[in-house]
Amino acid sequence: MTASDPAVTRFVETRQFLDQIKTRVGTVVVGQDVVVERVLIALLTSGHLLLQGVPGLAKTLLVAAVSKTVDLAFARIQFTIDLLPSDIVGSEILDQKTHEFRIHKGPIFTNLLLADEINRAAPKVQSALLEAMQERRVTIGNQNFALPAPFLVIATQNPVEQAGTFELPEAQLDRFMLLHRLGYLDPEDEKEVLRRNTRLGVKREGKGAVARTEFDVLDGQDKGSADQLVRAMEDVQEVHVSETFIEHVIEIVNRTRNHPLLELGCSPRAGISLVKASRARALIHGRDYVVPEDLFALAEDVILHRIRLSYEAVAEGHTSQRVLQEILTEVAQ
Repeated sequence: MTASDPAVTRFVETRQFLDQIKTRVGTVVVGQDVVVERVLIALLTSGHLLLQGVPGLAKTLLVAAVSKTVDLAFARIQFTIDLLPSDIVGSEILDQKTHEFRIHKGPIFTNLLLADEINRAAPKVQSALLEAMQERRVTIGNQNFALPAPFLVIATQNPVEQAGTFELPEAQLDRFMLLHRLGYLDPEDEKEVLRRNTRLGVKREGKGAVARTEFDVLDGQDKGSADQLVRAMEDVQEVHVSETFIEHVIEIVNRTRNHPLLELGCSPRAGISLVKASRARALIHGRDYVVPEDLFALAEDVILHRIRLSYEAVAEGHTSQRVLQEILTEVAQ
C-alpha cells in the first residue's frame, strides 16, 4: 500500500484521533498511560471496563476526562447501599392526569455510563446491570428498550477489603471485558500532580468564586466526533488476527480450566475478550495486526477476575496472579 492509498490515509487519521484523545486526557490525568489505553480499548470494542483501586487514584476523573474528549452522551451513577434497580434502569410512573402508566427512563440510557463505586451497592442492584451490559437493552415493566449505540459501562470499585463493599458476583464480573487494578503513582508523577493542582486557580461564579478542580480543565476544548469513534471501531475489525494467535488464546483459556489450583477457569467470553482487546491495542500502537505482546500485556486484565483459586490453594498461600504468570510462561515457551 502507498501513502496515497485511502486505507492508509484512514489508518493515519484514526491514529491521530486516538493520539488526540490520549493527549487531552493527559492534560488532566498524570502517569496513567496504561489505564488510558485500557479505556480506549473499551471504547473501541464496546467492551465494559472495571477499574479497581483505593479512593483518590483519579478513577472517576479519568472516565470524566474521556467523556469530555469524545462527543458522547455521558451519565454517572453513584452506587450506594440504598440505591434501587429502578434508580438505574428507570420505572413505570402513574400519571395522575391520565391515570395511565408512563415510562421514566433511568440514567442507563446513555452512551458512556460511569458506575462509580459499583461494589458499594447491594447485589440486587448490581444485577440490574446484567441485561444491559450483555444485551444492551433493559426491561421496564413489560416493555423492552434498546440502549443507545454505542453503549459502554466503565465502573469503578474499591478493594473488597474496605468497609461497606460487596463482592461482585462471578456472572457480573464475567460481563466486564477488562478489570484493571490501579496502584499509587510513582513520586515523580505524584509531584507533577501537585504542581498542576497549584496552578488551577479559582473560577468565578456570580458574585463569588470556587477553587477550580481537575474536572474543570477540559471544559471548552474541542471534542472528537462520534463519527470518528465509529470509524476507529470499524478499523479495529480490520486488524489481522493469525491462526497461531488464536491457538495461543485457546491454550491459555483451557489451561485455566484444567489447572489443579483453580476451581473456576475462564469462560468462552474470556477468549473473545482477549482477541477483541488485542486488536484494539494493536491499532492504538499503530499496527494492523496483533502480536504476542498484545496477548501477554492484556492477559492479567482479561483473565484474573474470571478465575478463582480453590480453597486448598488459598490455604497454601497461592495467588491468582502467580498461577496466571505460570500459565503465560508455559505458553510462551
